[in-house]
Amino acid sequence: MRIIQKAVACLWAFAVFFNVTISNAQTTANTGWEVYGGSKKSTRYSSLKQVNIKNVQQLQIAWVYHTEDADAKGSSQIQCNPIIVNGVLYGTTPHLSLIALDAATGMQKWKFNAEEHLPAKTNLGINNNRGVTYWESGNDKRILYCAGSNLYAVNALTGELIKEFGNDGAIDLHDNLELTNKNWYVAGTTPGIIYKDLYILGSRVNESANAAPGSIRAFDVRTGKLRWIFHTVPHPGEFGYNTWEDKDAWKHIGGANCWSGFSMDEKRGILYAPTGSASFDFYGGKRLGSGLFANSLLALDAATGKLKWHYQVIHHDMWDKDLPTAPALVTIKRKGKLIDAVAQPTKHGFIFVLDRVTGKPLYPVHEKPVSTISELEGEKPWPTQPIPTLPQPFVRQTFTENDINPYISAESKADVLARLKGYRYGNMFLPPGKQTSVIYPGFDGGAEWGGPAYDPQSGLLYINANEMPWTLTMIDAPKRPDKVETFAAAGERLFAKNCMSCHGQSREGSGNFPTLIGIEKKYNAAQILALLETGRRMMPAFKDIVKQEREAIVAFITNNEIEGKRKLTSPAPLDPYLDLPYQMTGYNKFLTTEGLPATSPPWGTLNAINLNTGKIAWKIPLGEDESLTKQGIPITGTQNYGGPVVTAGGLVFIAATKDKKMRAFDKRSGKLLWEATLPSAGFATPSVYLLNGKQYLVIACGGGKLGAASGDAYVAFALPDKLDKLKNGAL
Repeated sequence: MRIIQKAVACLWAFAVFFNVTISNAQTTANTGWEVYGGSKKSTRYSSLKQVNIKNVQQLQIAWVYHTEDADAKGSSQIQCNPIIVNGVLYGTTPHLSLIALDAATGMQKWKFNAEEHLPAKTNLGINNNRGVTYWESGNDKRILYCAGSNLYAVNALTGELIKEFGNDGAIDLHDNLELTNKNWYVAGTTPGIIYKDLYILGSRVNESANAAPGSIRAFDVRTGKLRWIFHTVPHPGEFGYNTWEDKDAWKHIGGANCWSGFSMDEKRGILYAPTGSASFDFYGGKRLGSGLFANSLLALDAATGKLKWHYQVIHHDMWDKDLPTAPALVTIKRKGKLIDAVAQPTKHGFIFVLDRVTGKPLYPVHEKPVSTISELEGEKPWPTQPIPTLPQPFVRQTFTENDINPYISAESKADVLARLKGYRYGNMFLPPGKQTSVIYPGFDGGAEWGGPAYDPQSGLLYINANEMPWTLTMIDAPKRPDKVETFAAAGERLFAKNCMSCHGQSREGSGNFPTLIGIEKKYNAAQILALLETGRRMMPAFKDIVKQEREAIVAFITNNEIEGKRKLTSPAPLDPYLDLPYQMTGYNKFLTTEGLPATSPPWGTLNAINLNTGKIAWKIPLGEDESLTKQGIPITGTQNYGGPVVTAGGLVFIAATKDKKMRAFDKRSGKLLWEATLPSAGFATPSVYLLNGKQYLVIACGGGKLGAASGDAYVAFALPDKLDKLKNGAL
């Protein structure tokens, strides 16, 4: 751990006077960051204004903390939005250790290493972690956080496990899930939320057919005992059960999980839970029906888990359009009245604005007919999808030949046109098929897990977005032969079933997933087997695959001819629900021969949306590709991961881009006021807090996505001492 204090050169400086209009008569105060997302309302709003549009260009680095456990070979990341409680910053490291830092200096107070508390001969599955949760009662102060498949309760003052919680301080997230297979992948990424003495938690599960149930659970925060569970695929007798044609679907269908976190109206005792798609993401022939409660926003009684209302934004999802973030709890003006609402962003670029109490849309939503023609046997697409009239979509939602990137060569454009002629394109709801379809917005949004920021002073919602076209192709799944297979043949078949969707048909990688070509030069067979058993970051664990089948996969991807001759004598028994007839070939971006997005810019944006009118107030490109700007091409924006924060000082802060920048924009106009270079890309959401009279802005800089180098830093910014004292009236 190293602490560095130094100044940052100001690259941009603007003198702008700021005049606030409180259009919604809201005076929300939020000067700390004690909860993931800033508050349980998930608004990412700070009422601090010591740093404002007049002085933001004078921000400088206050401290830097290095975790010293980045894994460059494994593309490690830090997606954590840290919390700050009683002057202590709590966050996580690339290797999922929990850290406590002095929030004024960055000095480490303690570190908890979950790996040291695992049973013998087990490994920690290194998934991404986006934050932690604080709870206290009297002298009992604890941090709850997930690492791998375990939920830990840690003493907030000492960093020691609280042994009275769960089983010696931890809960295995597989427990109480009614799993068909106890080895199915379950992990926690986004932190849970506290309601009184309950800790409420969702989960990440596999994207394939062998997905665990996505049930939402509430645990006693003191003991770890299960207090309630909500089945997101309803059981017999539960509301929503009849939306599945197969009445045994609840026994076999997983997913529909809340992986992106919660919002809460604490006064009303309502929990808001967004869910993802049911498994398998791209073929619904074994999960026919509209499929509640997949792709839905749920309003649950936080005390009991009972359903109050639901709103499904995608029926019978075939495109992996999970709800990617918790909704922001907002108050908007409609027909002269102030209405408490939720604003739910989606991957496909809509914001559904719903009454917080009833779930009724505050702007009209129409069920529009969509294509029901599928070339995949057994598939039955749902005939309509909900389309809100307002707010305006914050991304483009169709791709045609008129949208091709104008900054490419004539030969490259001809190549894009030739491929496009063989694709299906033109709307968002084309059923997947063997003929490639263009997915636009892409698999990563639209909106993503960073979430929106909401300004109660103006009624503006700020959201960053991706505008990257992807492609989707389905193929017949290889069938297991009746005869005994070699490891080489079985490995190829099992790779196609379990790994191809991420790593591509030829193991070349796809989307944001790495190539496996030459993996034997980076890892030995034992290390790869361990990765298959535990998973790592975006890769789920495949512990449910029997050992001999995992060994066959390793033999195939490492091109091991000797191992490839072995016979697969102990294959797993076939499950008809898991033995799907089709697979997708990979998460493939639609790129030009130069490696650029096939669509015209912008490819990443920051948007301000007036929730009182439903209109976009402003939109700007977010992120810069210097190789293009050096050619005289205007700033295009880039793919981005992480979210914004908005402050009463008139600012929107955001990192989220591969170019390693932290930026501040005028929240009224989108004008860039300040930027600083980070040690690594900040694919995370910053936190804003006040400590000892000084306002800080802190961001995790973990890199590791989009080809960016992995990093290990938390970086905090503040005004120079003299300036913040003047601002506070101390001098």
